[in-house]
Parts: sequence; structure tokens; C-alpha cells
Amino acid sequence: MPWIGIRDATAAHGFTLHDTVEHTNQLGIENSSARVLPANTVCLSRTASVGYVVVMGRPMATSQDFVNWVCSDDLDFRFLKYVLLAERDSFHMFASGSVHQTIYFPEVKAFHICLPPIKEQRRIADVLSALDDKIELNRRMNGTLESIARAIFKSWFVDFDPVRRKMEGGDPGLPPDLAALFPDAVSDSALGELPSGWRVGCLGDVAVQVRDSVKPSDILAATPYFGLEHLPKRSIALGDWTTADGVASGKSRFAVGDILFGKLRPYFHKVGPPPVAGVCSTDIVVVRPLASEYFALVLGHLSSDEFVDHANAASSGTRMPRTSWRDMAAYPIAVPPRAVCTAFEAMAGPLVDLTWGNITRSRTLSCLRDTALPVLLAGELALSTPEGDDAYAT
Repeated sequence: MPWIGIRDATAAHGFTLHDTVEHTNQLGIENSSARVLPANTVCLSRTASVGYVVVMGRPMATSQDFVNWVCSDDLDFRFLKYVLLAERDSFHMFASGSVHQTIYFPEVKAFHICLPPIKEQRRIADVLSALDDKIELNRRMNGTLESIARAIFKSWFVDFDPVRRKMEGGDPGLPPDLAALFPDAVSDSALGELPSGWRVGCLGDVAVQVRDSVKPSDILAATPYFGLEHLPKRSIALGDWTTADGVASGKSRFAVGDILFGKLRPYFHKVGPPPVAGVCSTDIVVVRPLASEYFALVLGHLSSDEFVDHANAASSGTRMPRTSWRDMAAYPIAVPPRAVCTAFEAMAGPLVDLTWGNITRSRTLSCLRDTALPVLLAGELALSTPEGDDAYAT
């Protein structure tokens, strides 16, 4: 049974949840104050991280950190979701507590909203949902693109599938020009069997750390800013960032083509190539491949579970363990001939470019949705339905 927690709400704010980080079962439900709620239940986080909104995509339960609405036929659940999204900044007015902010149920039960007729609710929700659906489609597409890139990386640089297939006398499953780049034999090494002609090296052989510190006074307010909270977990789709407006401490510059890696545990799985140039927190290591053909190779290693295990083992510190570029650079890798790296970049690079394009489009759609949201909810933009037609016109 999916169990919605704060981590689920912060990661999927404004969208529909179909699965959760944690799960329970019927026995767990029976021994708690929670109950299973139906699909399309609207959930609002009311403690700690106040104001996050998600919708249940199937029957689920939630922790006590949420207040949940099961909508009647007079209330479109999507309309309620958008009302809660529009009023997010207002919720803190009703929260109590200096350290642990909480909205208590008497305040929640006193909430009032302006409710148009159900047909008008649906028209408004249809417009806004169309934008959200496209954003969600872009997110899923990026997940697919990343899965393809990871599969190719593992096949070529971890399992050495083309080499082993040629050794067995089989088809390596690649076009002839690519197949010719891989040998038909392996050699023993400190890392185990490696394709003949490849060598044992380390991450520092193909990438360097960029240290380009900048003072807050030298940063333009509109400069894109990435903190640890913006880096993705177990994903390279780095699509969330803010601006440097109000940045109070020194930051590091980075460029398109660099890779950002969170150096504090448990942020080692947070890695991604930014689609824009900007500045980032000093808790992030800026990694730059030594050559353009090494970009996909370096990204593949930095985002792998094996590299995270290495960073964990090498990290030091009690309260906030962290890794260093020295430890990162020492990560052992199989270094292939540059021609193999060039071929991999030619395949994986366009997948990253497509991911960046989807991120840009999604941010544009999000801006459009956020602009239209208060206008539609306030009735300032009328949606009329042509007689005899279910379509709407503005």
C-alpha cells in the first residue's frame, strides 16, 4: 500500500502520485490512525514542509503530516488542487510553531474558497491540466532517454558486451563501423578483465574540478542558481533551479558542458549536467570533462551506483560527511581509446540534448500555467463553451 510522506510531496508538488518512497500493508493501516483513501484524493502537507500539494493516482494512505480531501460530485478534484497551489503562500499565515511549523485541523476546516459551477471548474481544470499533462509527458520522456543512455553506458563500459559477443563469434549488435572499434579479446588488469587496448585509469584522467569562485556582489540577480536542493536524485535531468537574487554567500561559476555533483552525504546521488550556465553552492563540485568526447563517459561514471559507493567510502566528517575532488578523481575506471569515447558521445550526447530541450519546454509551460492560474481562478479570463460542442473557447 503506497504511503505518502513529505518526501513524496516535495518531489511531486502539483502532480499525481502513482507510487511512493515508503509502503505499508493492511496490518499497518489497522494499527494506525490512517485509512486508505480513494484515487483523486487531494493531499496538502501541513507540517514541517507546509503547502505541498499532490493527488493520489490510486488508493493510498498518508502520514499525519497531511490533510486530505475526498471530493464530492460538486467539486472537481483538479480544481481543488489548483486552488491549493494558488494559495500556497497563504498557508503559512495559518501555521503555528517557531521551529516545526504546523497547520492544525480547526484552521484547515475553516478554509473557504470561491467555488464556481462544476462545469466552469472543469473548463478551468481542463486548461491547466493540459499544460501539466505536457510537463509530465516531458518528465517521463526524459526518464526514458536517461534509461537508454544508462543501458548503453553499462553495456559498453561495464559489461563490455560488444567485446564479449565478438569473442564468442557472435554479432556485437552494432553497425559495422562501431563494431570495428571494439576488440575481440580481453586482458587481465587490476580492475579485472578489460578489452585489449584499454587501460586502467581514474576519473582524474578524463575530468578536472573547476574552481571559479565568485563574490555575491559580482553575481547578477537573474543568474541561474543551483543548490543541493535543486539537484536530482538518481537522475541526470537537472531541470530545477532558481536565480541568484538574494544569494548571501560566495558561489562557484559553471558552464554548459560541466557536471554538478553534490559532495555532502546523502547527496552523492544528486548529479546532473545543467542546461544553462550559472552559479552553484560551494557544497557542489563542478566537474569538467577534459575533452568534449569525454562528457558522456564522465557523466555515466558520476551518476552510477558504483561511484556513489566510492564517494560514500571516501567521505569524511561526523555531522555532514563529505567527499572531495581528490577522492573523486581517484575513482578507478577503464579508459577506452578516444575513438570509443567519441562514438559513445555521438550516441548519448543527443539524448542529453533532447533532455535539455524537454526541460526548457517544461519550464516555459510551468511559467504559463503559473501565470494563467490566478487569472482563471479569479474569473478574469472567461471560458465559454460553444453550444452543442464540448470544446471550450477563450
